[in-house]
Amino acid sequence: MLIDLVQLRTFVAVAEERHLTRAADRLHISRSAASMHIRAVEQRIDSQLFMRTNRSLELTRAGELVLRQAKTLLNEAVHFSSFTRELRGKIEGSLVVSANSEPLQSRIGDVIAVLRERHPLIVVDLRARHSAGTLQGLKTGEIDVGLLSDQPADPRFTCHPLTHIRFRIAGPAAWKDRIEGAGWEELAGLPWVTSNDTSLAYSSWLHRLFADKGLEPNTVVRFDNGTLARTLPAAGVGLMLMREEHALQGQREGSLAVSPLALADFPLLVAHLASRGKDPLVRAFMDAVAAIWPGIAATPST
Repeated sequence: MLIDLVQLRTFVAVAEERHLTRAADRLHISRSAASMHIRAVEQRIDSQLFMRTNRSLELTRAGELVLRQAKTLLNEAVHFSSFTRELRGKIEGSLVVSANSEPLQSRIGDVIAVLRERHPLIVVDLRARHSAGTLQGLKTGEIDVGLLSDQPADPRFTCHPLTHIRFRIAGPAAWKDRIEGAGWEELAGLPWVTSNDTSLAYSSWLHRLFADKGLEPNTVVRFDNGTLARTLPAAGVGLMLMREEHALQGQREGSLAVSPLALADFPLLVAHLASRGKDPLVRAFMDAVAAIWPGIAATPST
């Protein structure tokens, strides 16, 4: 019985997302194609893999067992592809790179320009993906190299620090006196705009700022898109942990007030599976990164 790896990768994505449409968006395929892939896997193993609930898809017991083996198989497939490229000694093929929605600080455009100049036979597939999604994609082979906004604890990844991203607490300009004069307890008690996805690095950063002080922000609005959320503090909705450049720009324009209390620096890293360190495609990309960010090759972290 032959299992199609593309279909198997779709199964893993659906199992992780617990939602067919989100998995299809993640894989850049149609919802109908994702559904066909799931049916094909179920037919091949003659078992139902998912049960539908009101809001999500839940794995059956058979699905849980298949998921465990599927991740192992996909990981081995990634290693095999790396091995064959190394054996041929050719640097050509498709490289999937994930980046967040703030490309300027990572200089991802400059990196890809260097890569294309040096290796015109490499085709780059650039995808917008947050850190949690990048880690998932690296594990299953959906992504070859990705940018992360936090250091993973998983030793299977090799990470290279690029720079740090600074965040500030910003809120409506009309609250200027309250924000600038507030201590941590007062800041936590004001209305907040926070992420609705606790797996995101953003949520982890915000939690760290307040948890050590025994506090929790007073959330009044949750978001799943940072660009959209940045319009809310200026509109008078609440406070937000915001990238410093956006916060200071709003302060200069008179639409935001910025707390002097919090200056939070978080790392920006480029990561790949440690087992793929010798993959010619990954090496070519990391060489291009080193050309834009000199010295990173000497500072990997795992």
